[in-house]
Amino acid sequence: MRSLKKTRRIQVIALAVVLLAASTALVGYAMRDGISFFRSPSQVAEAPPPPSEVFRVGGLVAEGTLVSQGETVVFDVTDGGAAVRVSYTGITPDLFREGEGVVALGRLEDGVFTASELLARHDETYMPREVADALREQGVYRGGEEG
Repeated sequence: MRSLKKTRRIQVIALAVVLLAASTALVGYAMRDGISFFRSPSQVAEAPPPPSEVFRVGGLVAEGTLVSQGETVVFDVTDGGAAVRVSYTGITPDLFREGEGVVALGRLEDGVFTASELLARHDETYMPREVADALREQGVYRGGEEG
């Protein structure tokens, strides 16, 4: 009788482990498109990600690089160490301009970052935390705490 209880207990524990592993795998699979990593222009220049990877790149819009071609805007994002050419088709945020912080979501295709979403600062003191941290590492930005 004890052997049967022990066997049943082992089976229940094994089933629980298998179900836990399966549920973890399903959650990870479901979230794969919802996770996008942030990279600075220097990180993109050092190790360009594959064209299939969606990620965020951020920094300052480089002075003299902003070109508007109809609904498409082309500009360079820099962190002081490197620059990445960004192409975005759509309506730009009201506060988007040269010399200001920006975060773009998209893919790197043939050396040009094709953005599907563009985020700019929302007032004169705000800069996204990832952008500020990347600029601080390069010694370009010395602003206060961001939030």
